[in-house]
Amino acid sequence: MKNIEKTKPKTTTRTTTVTVKKDHFATTKTIPNYKDVLVLRRFLTDKFKVQPVSRTGLSAKNQRGLTREIKKARYMGLLPYTDLHSQL
Repeated sequence: MKNIEKTKPKTTTRTTTVTVKKDHFATTKTIPNYKDVLVLRRFLTDKFKVQPVSRTGLSAKNQRGLTREIKKARYMGLLPYTDLHSQL
């Protein structure tokens, strides 16, 4: 039998740049509030889902507060639950 050598796969290194986002509520020294609909909309996707911490750059405490206030605003009718509700 012939001695067959296996070739090693090429490994490439990818360089990624990570941008550090600042906590909006820490820099403005405010807390999330359900009445600030324009501020809450900044943290929603185009389908009105809450963006993850990796996209928003908020601290864990402010992310939890933001989610809570978005739920309050949705319940009161200030924000839609989905993109289909905004068309009505």
